[in-house]
Amino acid sequence: MAQITSLYVYKVVSQASPGVETRDLIRKLGLPVDGPIDPTKMVSSPEYYDFFAALVDRDPKGLSLPLRIGASMRSDEYGAFGLAWKSAPTLRGSFTRAERYGHVLGSAETYSLEDTAQGTFFNLEKAGDGSTGMLLSNEASMSAVHTIIKEVSSSDFIPLAIYFKHAPRGDTRVYENYFGCPVHFETGRDAVLVRKESIETPNRLGDESIAQFFDRHLEQQLNSLKGDIYLQQQVRRAVANVLSEGVPKLSRIASELNMGARTLQRRLSEQGYSFQNVVDMAQKDLAQRLLRETDYSLAEVAFLTGFAEQSGFTRAFKRWAGQTPRSYRLLTR
Repeated sequence: MAQITSLYVYKVVSQASPGVETRDLIRKLGLPVDGPIDPTKMVSSPEYYDFFAALVDRDPKGLSLPLRIGASMRSDEYGAFGLAWKSAPTLRGSFTRAERYGHVLGSAETYSLEDTAQGTFFNLEKAGDGSTGMLLSNEASMSAVHTIIKEVSSSDFIPLAIYFKHAPRGDTRVYENYFGCPVHFETGRDAVLVRKESIETPNRLGDESIAQFFDRHLEQQLNSLKGDIYLQQQVRRAVANVLSEGVPKLSRIASELNMGARTLQRRLSEQGYSFQNVVDMAQKDLAQRLLRETDYSLAEVAFLTGFAEQSGFTRAFKRWAGQTPRSYRLLTR
């Protein structure tokens, strides 16, 4: 089952409005009410999302609670991961470390970089069923990313835009006033869009030798984690390799990974994914790369990503990315 660092639990309750009861919610997660806080101690993502949604329901200022939580985060609180983020020479270095080592903070969140003509998207993919708690968690994650970017960058960082997959929960001015930039909802991605010049700006305390020290520590942490953390990525790669032959069956991918179909389905489910979720992610990743980096026609891109017809590909791409393949290509070239 996908997991999330218990650090986030304590951060959530620390930002609850005065008088809001939280102790019972912490105990329900099996955590000590008063800490100590250990970022390596995990809670299951479904339990965390239920906890988050329950607290927002209790809080009279629930709309802004996820933003307040993110604003309270500091890089040092993330342990070796946060220190690697802070000591990376540039913001791009911070992002690439999040992309590689983010799973030391839990298997539910995966970060990725996407360079486009607009700027660089720092994308968040999160395992889950789209529950209210998961959407709240996405808002808090984007707020935390925004906060620790501002903490470490030597420039006065302002994002070009913030993107969310879900619809706004209330007045969008609350979000735009907080982030200081346009905030787009129902877009097909959860991401912060960063200017090209900002991503190459040196970090305040950037030091390559120190960053490499923490890199080695994080590599050891990754190696000690269970292999299931990487199962979704393994399935995604296996699917992408054969999409030009059409969307593969679960049984074929399971066979390539040397396991039974039911076992693969169960293990993906334990992480919060379905096989179709992973196929969608593989198709989206491949389609975006082909649209950005090749001159294949839209019909050819559709075929190479497993679609029999261009119309079906266009509908799926609009669902994934919130725009047509043609518009995406024009914006990223």
